[in-house]
Amino acid sequence: MIGSPPAGAPSLASRSLNAALQAPPGTTESIRPLYLVGGLALLVVTVVDILWTTLWVDGGSGPLSSRLTTWLWRGLRHLGGTRSRALSLAGPIILMATLVTWVGFIWGAWTLIFAGGENALLAAREDVPVTWTGRVFFVAYTMFTMGNGDFYPPVGVWQIAASLTTASGMLFVTMGVSYVLSVLGAVSNKRSFASSVSGMGTDSETLVRSAWEDGEFEGLDLPLNSLASRLDTLADQHKSYPILHYYHSEQSKQASAMAVAIFDESMTLLLFGVPAEHRPPRVLVENARAASRNYLETLNNAFIEPAEEPPPPPDLDRLRTEGIPTVCDDEFADALDELTERRRKLLGIVTGDAWHWPPIDE
Repeated sequence: MIGSPPAGAPSLASRSLNAALQAPPGTTESIRPLYLVGGLALLVVTVVDILWTTLWVDGGSGPLSSRLTTWLWRGLRHLGGTRSRALSLAGPIILMATLVTWVGFIWGAWTLIFAGGENALLAAREDVPVTWTGRVFFVAYTMFTMGNGDFYPPVGVWQIAASLTTASGMLFVTMGVSYVLSVLGAVSNKRSFASSVSGMGTDSETLVRSAWEDGEFEGLDLPLNSLASRLDTLADQHKSYPILHYYHSEQSKQASAMAVAIFDESMTLLLFGVPAEHRPPRVLVENARAASRNYLETLNNAFIEPAEEPPPPPDLDRLRTEGIPTVCDDEFADALDELTERRRKLLGIVTGDAWHWPPIDE
């Protein structure tokens, strides 16, 4: 019959159906490389920062997180000065800002990716490309739920992108929340350690004097072992969560920065300020000092820099008034000279946390 299609050729209805499945009526795919590349780059950077911060124990904070927390802390220090109550909000603010930044960057990255295709999203009712508001709306719904059907991606790679959007929302938001809970648990540990140290003495001389009884240091073995173990744990938590350095306590007795300085200076007094025959077992003191050294190594992942000068030396006369035998002042001064760098770091963590050394009575 005249006008009949050749044998084996698809019918008009078949061709129309195939065209409808491949692309919505009236649309042609057009790629916008600037949006697509920008969105992919932002997504990769954010995912790397999340994995770096939450999973890499020895890596500290990721590039984005470390800069964000440092800038926020410096800004809050500038606004709050040395007011403990104002600075006590710094930790929660920085932690929530980090979480919001992660979610916001992933949200923005996927929005740019879907803007990379002119017809990457279509409105279900009008079946035309959506606006920027629609893209933001679609990504938000897709990240946190399975969408509401107002917008949809056409058949092909954009459907896969929508599935990955949902997966990234579920995975990385969950990781962020888990990170927040882990940090809050570590904050409790650091305050507990600080309270234990301050309970023995609010400065190094007082701590050493409290352990002297009946002409010797009695009952110091168990506290030293316990505090050294807890400080090792605290050091590991600071390596895993550098944001802990930004949690400021309203009272110095609950400030781990002060506690570490007091604890380490006490060990310095016991090791270098007391004659060898009157010291506690050397292995206990060295173990405690090793725990302090581990904590000081965490400063490399934080905003804290060593002080320009070492802090004032401990006062041996305060020990002598309690009948505690000490070395001569010159010998003790020579020992402190060899510990200058260590003591500069200790002063750095104290002043970096907005406290004063020697402690000022509250």
